Amino acid sequence: MKLAALITGGKDSLYSAYLAGKENSIEYIILLGSDEPNSHIVRQQAAMMGVPLIERKDSSIGELEQALEAVKNEIDGIVFGSVASTSKKMEIDALCKRLGLLPIAPLWHIDAKDYIQNMISDGFEMIFVAARQPLGKEWLGRKLDAQALFDLVKLNKKHGVNVSGEDGEYETFVTDCPMFVRRIDVLWAESSWNGGRGTYDIKKIELTSKT
Repeated sequence: MKLAALITGGKDSLYSAYLAGKENSIEYIILLGSDEPNSHIVRQQAAMMGVPLIERKDSSIGELEQALEAVKNEIDGIVFGSVASTSKKMEIDALCKRLGLLPIAPLWHIDAKDYIQNMISDGFEMIFVAARQPLGKEWLGRKLDAQALFDLVKLNKKHGVNVSGEDGEYETFVTDCPMFVRRIDVLWAESSWNGGRGTYDIKKIELTSKT
């Protein structure tokens, strides 16, 4: 099948595209909210995947519908990174039904610890670009690796933190994965922390060879 992939730059959307792309062709990447922090690097991600990018200014379902309307005759479905958000999945499912497209959510209700372990094993490299308490500011810019996953599991047991970040505890940005022809090295970023939450705004990157 030919698919469009809804990409945010983070782990869930890109890993979903990776899984779906094993047996299907990713024809387009759709970026909603192109004025959000780090969205300019999603453009670099798309370029490194060699896939055309469709951008929309906000993340509304109406903007997604417009993006899909433009290419619905060229694709069979859309892949997206929903893990547990029923409202988001229902919106996209309903939209796909109206447009005659197949909604694909490979991570839906998957065990968070297992799929993050699988991502790491599959060569995904990710950093935390947003966090809120009980995660502290030291998480900003940190790699989501085996040690970070171990710490998230401990926070889950102690504070009920969602290991996948699905409840808004954190957001990630993918700096390398098997779909990229090069990796992203962050040269300069600005961290901000206020009111128990913070962001990691990437200002300058370098694309480097994987060899």
